Amino acid sequence: MSVRQRETADETRERIAIVAEEMFRRMGFAKTAVADIAAELDMSAANVYRFFPSKNAIVETICNRCLAEVEAQVAAVARAPLPAPERIEQAFDTILQYHRDNFLVERRVHDMVLVAIEHNWLAIEAHKGRIRQYLATLLREGIAEGAFEPHDVDRVSAILLGSCVRFCHPILVAQSIDEDLEGQARETVRFLLRAVEVNRRPL
Repeated sequence: MSVRQRETADETRERIAIVAEEMFRRMGFAKTAVADIAAELDMSAANVYRFFPSKNAIVETICNRCLAEVEAQVAAVARAPLPAPERIEQAFDTILQYHRDNFLVERRVHDMVLVAIEHNWLAIEAHKGRIRQYLATLLREGIAEGAFEPHDVDRVSAILLGSCVRFCHPILVAQSIDEDLEGQARETVRFLLRAVEVNRRPL
């Protein structure tokens, strides 16, 4: 007879979050109670509350994991053996595809995304800062490659991220989900990068 290995607190928290996210996707955030999550896990609701004080707290954990996943994908793009302008373009495409594939193709998770944004603002701001740093690094590499004129990479990376927010914000992506967002993002990034290109191309 096999005995289940005792979980650490972090492992239990992760298991609760994974099951909760699956139920939010299947049943909808509003229709899923902590008691439902507990029943799915074969534990008491009181035990779930030992690890998460509320359903919103579970969503915050899911949100943090998703932000980390996006950042890891952008980091992989930043390391790719491609010219810096292409990597910047791909970075935005990666973020857009993540939100399209992991959230917004399932309309039931829309409420969960709203809650995550409302209750996880500081984490989201920190996430935006890290994405901006990736962009600044790529702009700096583009200068070294001779693709971009020397410029203030911190300022330009902030402009890039602010101008492309509709391709990075899950709610804004949801509002335009049926549009050619990939094409729009590509044109927007290329238009913005022309401002710092060496031998600027005509519009």
